[in-house]
Amino acid sequence: MARKKEIQLQEELRNQEQWDDFLSKKGLGMIDVYQAWAGPCTAVNGMLRRIKNELGDDLLRFASAEADNIEALERYRGKCQPTFLFMAGGELVHVIRGANAPLINKAIPELLKAEHSVLEDGSERKVITDPIFDQEDKETEAEEEEEKEEEEEAGPQKEVTVAIIKPDAVQAGHVEDIIQRVKDAGFEILAQEERTLTEEEAREFYSHKADEEFFDELVAFMASGPSHVLVLSKGDEAGAEVIDEWRKIIGPFDSSVAKEEAPDSLRAQYGTDKSMNALHGSDSHEMATRELAFFFPNFQIPKAEAKPAQKRLQRTLALIRPDALKNHKDEILAKIQEAGFTVALQKEMQLTKDQATEFYKEHEGQDYFEQLIESMTCGPLLALGLAREDAVERWREMLGPKEVPAAQEEAPDSLRAQFAVEGVSVNPLHGSDSVENAEKEVQFFFPMQQTLAVVKPDAQEHKDAIIARIQEAGFNIAFQKETSLTEELAQQLYTEHEGKEFYGDLVEHMTSGPSLFMVLSVEDAVERFRSLMGPTDPEVAKEQCPDSLRAQFASDMLKNALHGSSNPDHAHEKIKAIFGDIEFNPDGTVKGMEPELDMATQPSAEGEEGEKEGEAEGGEQPAEEGEKKEEEEAKPEEEGEKPEAEAPATEEQKEEAPEGGDEPKPEEGGNEGAQEETSAEQESEAKDENEQKEAGENEGSEQAEGNEGEKESPEEGGTAEGEAAAEPAKEESGEEKPEGGEAEAETAPAEGGGEGEGEKAAEEEKPAEEAEQKEGEKAEEKPAEAPAE
Repeated sequence: MARKKEIQLQEELRNQEQWDDFLSKKGLGMIDVYQAWAGPCTAVNGMLRRIKNELGDDLLRFASAEADNIEALERYRGKCQPTFLFMAGGELVHVIRGANAPLINKAIPELLKAEHSVLEDGSERKVITDPIFDQEDKETEAEEEEEKEEEEEAGPQKEVTVAIIKPDAVQAGHVEDIIQRVKDAGFEILAQEERTLTEEEAREFYSHKADEEFFDELVAFMASGPSHVLVLSKGDEAGAEVIDEWRKIIGPFDSSVAKEEAPDSLRAQYGTDKSMNALHGSDSHEMATRELAFFFPNFQIPKAEAKPAQKRLQRTLALIRPDALKNHKDEILAKIQEAGFTVALQKEMQLTKDQATEFYKEHEGQDYFEQLIESMTCGPLLALGLAREDAVERWREMLGPKEVPAAQEEAPDSLRAQFAVEGVSVNPLHGSDSVENAEKEVQFFFPMQQTLAVVKPDAQEHKDAIIARIQEAGFNIAFQKETSLTEELAQQLYTEHEGKEFYGDLVEHMTSGPSLFMVLSVEDAVERFRSLMGPTDPEVAKEQCPDSLRAQFASDMLKNALHGSSNPDHAHEKIKAIFGDIEFNPDGTVKGMEPELDMATQPSAEGEEGEKEGEAEGGEQPAEEGEKKEEEEAKPEEEGEKPEAEAPATEEQKEEAPEGGDEPKPEEGGNEGAQEETSAEQESEAKDENEQKEAGENEGSEQAEGNEGEKESPEEGGTAEGEAAAEPAKEESGEEKPEGGEAEAETAPAEGGGEGEGEKAAEEEKPAEEAEQKEGEKAEEKPAEAPAE
């Protein structure tokens, strides 16, 4: 009686016809695939009977199938692990391996519900391929690819030609001389023999010349004595033009013509006429093959040395999701290194819901989508750019199946199986599924970025070595310019440090010689270059980052070899100040023509440094009040950015805090000396102010109109952005001053003195053009606008 119930529970499928009939019926079928010698898995029958009774659904059917006699199950033969295939509409919708009762108990109701939805509501059936076959197919493809590569490595055959030293040259004793000439020309003699042709052999060999009037004479000549036959090749590479080169060396067919047209050829030197021309050479690849078979029928042409196949170096994106990062970060990174991956890019970050939705937008609408987004945003994740040969395929192999239960059953050594977090249904790791998607995903987490890099005057002797290190680190030097900074441009570059005690020494150092300015493009360029530079203090750099550029090329905190932007906004602003308005292609290269440094348009918030340089010729013009306002406006703007950039400060960044991420803090007093020197210089130069005013009369009106508009720009910028940003900057450093602070106060007497003398001189002269002169004076007191270029 029990046997009867068991039969009713499971249909027995023993051939292809029964298999096809079972699949043709509506509903969900669970099939136990077994080997004839092992028999079906009876351990789950009790559970299946219970499920059948509880659900009472006619669409649910069970069967057992003998793989040995069913063609459709050919790939399942020889596999002794219990395998349960879930079929619907004649297609595979799920696979469970092993007698895993909890998985089966969970899967049946879910799959049955989905099939009802397909049949009743017209939903799309989710069809799969067996994951184990996907893996086998990949392995087969890899093996085929490997065989193909081995064939390519074996390389094609060398090109060969047949050369014959004819009876006349042999009889004259020229064989050794000709062979030496052959070797001197770089040919390799692969085979050689001396042979006397019969007339029949000669006719056969020259059958292609049977219609020539000299044919009989040629046959008689070739059979008149021994010939020396050579098989020649040249070089180890395939495709060497051996045939053409040999025919060029032997010269024209007629020796008399050869003596005139190619006197150095072998036929010119050893031949007599058309028939007795000393040498023969194959005239085509086909003829060379035929002649080789004629003289050396068993000769095997050697293989040419092929260049090693280029290894397919790839990169792929790996994501360690928040739960796994919290619990298994070090173990996962160790596995990655053991597998031979290079971590080329690395970033720990917290995704917003919008970012996660954008990244996984292709999965939107799936049942698991909300869980996936929640898992990706519940904490910080680690994004990695991994590089190695076949990185995409290798990383996905290491990950294993997407579903954690399947990974634990089918690939227990996979990363998703080993590092699954208990209670979390989403797998712990992400990997790109193709080379194309890998590039897109890497760009999503590591967008192309530019940063400003400066090789300072103290490191000019190491410039080439520094450039080499930068390029080795993967940076693209999109733009570069070597120039000696003027004081004004140096002040503009370091406007955020104005008022700090090391500011004067810093400006003096940066104007002491030429500097190399570079725009570097790469993913996450700012952070990566700062990491490559190392800490500001070379001594700290030598201890903490001995391979960094500052550890190797810097002298002290002032002469620390390099400058790098502290954040993307700072980089953009300074690149514009140094190089002008330039745009970049998606790959980081510069669009259009390279702008000249001295033609660059300066940002309005930074001040009109260009005309200052033009008027003062190298910086002799004293600093004016308008210029101070511009620098103060730029200062809070940049200092306002600094706290945001330094918020997650590392130990390395804390050491760089005095410079805001870039410059050192030398001994106290440096700024005071520089400012006193500036005051004295201003007092001296103020005496020439009247002359400068006269020189500017022709432009006075135009400048006044332009500068009245310019005067309002720094004030507006200061209220809109500078004041908002100045507050955190003041809190961070006691040395920072608000607008009109210490730095301006110290230089104010010099500015006031120069201004007073100029006005007094103007009043004494009182010319008829007084109004026009005053207009020019006002123009010079305001920040001058750079002339259009």
